Amino acid sequence: MNQMTPVFSHGDLRLYLLNLLDEGPRHGYDIMQALSDRTGGTYTPSAGTIYPRLAKLEEEGLVTKTVDGRKTVYAITEAGHAEVQSRAGELEGIEAGLADSVRLIADEVRGSVREAMKSLRADLAAASRDERQSTPQPSREDDPRVRSREQVQRVDALVNEFRANVRGDVRVHVARGGELAASIVDQLATELDRVARDVTRALRG
Repeated sequence: MNQMTPVFSHGDLRLYLLNLLDEGPRHGYDIMQALSDRTGGTYTPSAGTIYPRLAKLEEEGLVTKTVDGRKTVYAITEAGHAEVQSRAGELEGIEAGLADSVRLIADEVRGSVREAMKSLRADLAAASRDERQSTPQPSREDDPRVRSREQVQRVDALVNEFRANVRGDVRVHVARGGELAASIVDQLATELDRVARDVTRALRG
């Protein structure tokens, strides 16, 4: 699954850092974590990106820093707060762009689940057709129990492959800091329940 990466222009990132500090003092790691969280994991900044910008904001008198034990805590100044207030419209535009990026990631996960379910249903339908259309042969393989055991193995393989694919996609997405909305999991549960009912109906003929 591809990770979408919103592009912060230099000015946008500078303003967004001020906005985060306007909410309250933060240490450097907390700022980087907040950026990742707010963008649904689509933007994970490095220390080499954030600290020079914080130093620049400090030079401009918009931010102060204090050492708290082993952590350096950054806080916004009155001048920094005034800039955030005066550029509220720009911030709304930045927030809207980030929200769009997070929605795209959610759509990718939802699409992956939908495609996996479609593939599973198609494979199960094909297996059912093959079973109905198979021509009896005068051999041990003609034993319905033997054929059924073979199909059970196919079902196991299909379900395990589906499980591995979806878990892999979701775990990678979340590991990258992406958001996994409850609605996506609800959709997965609904689709799985639908497939289970389809299989049950097919078995009952």
